Amino acid sequence: MNRRLWTFDFDGTLSPIVPVRTEARMHPACRSLLHELVRAPGNLVAVLSSRSLEDLASRVPVRGVFLGGGSGLEWRLPGGHRIVPGREVVRSAKNARTRIVPLLEKISSVPGADIEDKRWSLAVHYRRVPPNERAALVPLLDKVRRHEDVRVFEGPSVVEILLVPGWDKAIGIDHLCRFLRFDPSGGRTVYAGDDENDGTAMRWALSRKGTALAVGNRPGVPGARAVSGPASLANAVRRLASLSGSEGDVCRRTASG
Repeated sequence: MNRRLWTFDFDGTLSPIVPVRTEARMHPACRSLLHELVRAPGNLVAVLSSRSLEDLASRVPVRGVFLGGGSGLEWRLPGGHRIVPGREVVRSAKNARTRIVPLLEKISSVPGADIEDKRWSLAVHYRRVPPNERAALVPLLDKVRRHEDVRVFEGPSVVEILLVPGWDKAIGIDHLCRFLRFDPSGGRTVYAGDDENDGTAMRWALSRKGTALAVGNRPGVPGARAVSGPASLANAVRRLASLSGSEGDVCRRTASG
């Protein structure tokens, strides 16, 4: 039996976007979906997030799921084995963090701006920045984007600053496949996500004739199938996996994602 790899982002994909990020929890339909996928023969199921591995693990209480933190820089396998980055990567992330501290201090002084430390990345949340204060935030974020020591991804009212510039979720999921000796070609991969970093993994899956699901019609990846939210995602995946319980929600393939 050919195995199939199902990979999901967490925030905005398995969990609705919430005003307080520490309160993010999996949608009940998505939690049931993961249990069903794990139990079905031939499936490998992974959740890949920019959150730290420890944070992610506390939010995905489903046995048998591969958990990737830091956009796949670290993984926890179902048996408990961990894949961790080497010393060079750790040193690179530490140095990048040190170099952008002056910019971060200026950003944190903007009213409403909130910086979340995810160990391997820093997320600048600006949902609560008043409109009259955003003019001060924009040039600071532009300076971060131009900084050679980091890589920046856009999300819903957030800018993700990855402290390892040569990394993204596409590399993270490819790294897992190599470790597992899993061949992702021939349509055996499905990826679901909602932001620019997820877009790298969607393109990776599509380039291997797999399926990409863009939740909330983001991030604009040609060939991805748009679903409106976590519940719709669960229905769409059930149909793809030939699981029972689909309520007939329709995926629509988009020309621009």
